[in-house]
Amino acid sequence: MVAAARAIPVPETAGVRLEVDEVSHQFELEKAPLPVLWQVSFSAAPGEFVALLGPSGCGKSTLLRLLAGLDEPTSGRLIVDGAPIAGPDPARILVFQDPTLYPWRTVAGNVALGLEARGLLRSQRDRIGAALDLVGLSGFGAAYPRQLSGGMAQRAALARALVNDPRLLLLDEPLGKLDSLTRITMQAELVRLWQEAGFTALLVTHDVEEALFLAQRVVIFSDRPARIKAEVQVDLSYPRHRGDPRLADLRHDVLSLLGLGQTW
Repeated sequence: MVAAARAIPVPETAGVRLEVDEVSHQFELEKAPLPVLWQVSFSAAPGEFVALLGPSGCGKSTLLRLLAGLDEPTSGRLIVDGAPIAGPDPARILVFQDPTLYPWRTVAGNVALGLEARGLLRSQRDRIGAALDLVGLSGFGAAYPRQLSGGMAQRAALARALVNDPRLLLLDEPLGKLDSLTRITMQAELVRLWQEAGFTALLVTHDVEEALFLAQRVVIFSDRPARIKAEVQVDLSYPRHRGDPRLADLRHDVLSLLGLGQTW
């Protein structure tokens, strides 16, 4: 008899409402200001999946750090469910391109980090196994990061995020270093996880097809300092198919907005 998969409880309203209001940001570089974002404004509805596309180094990852509460914007407002972001919060989790797993900890030990930090490990230890089940790593809790493939390590990083019940998942090119076949598999897994958990998702990627395959809406940024050039609604249902002619049309539209229309 096959045991039923453990489930992580999902809040009734899982995803946040996000508002980015006239946000600008700059760094100090050699005692001179380096503008990175300029009056960026957009919103995301609860449970929406939004992708951010734009030239490398234009400020997309900086925006995710601001939304995670790791930095404060130079000006403008970041609002989640009507309240300003005032610092890090386990409801807002940032997943990086590198899995950043601690090599001396097992997979389960890495996934447990958020619960430990919040003093919840004793009472919610069962959530670790549930998170590993959710990302397809059941049975690998005792493994160490060195024993995982790249795709498995990224699944572990996602489990570490999902165990905290994030209401806003910030994804900074999480599939960027995977081989093409693993990346395709993980794209489908991300859609599944988002649909099951209901969080609001914000994905930074340089892959136009990935953005269109995953997201409901694509926000396109200019060169640094990043401004919003356009927003493209992805009017395709799930599951999506890479050979869909509508996907090809949208790809051409997005590439044109990025100044690369002649390449397709």
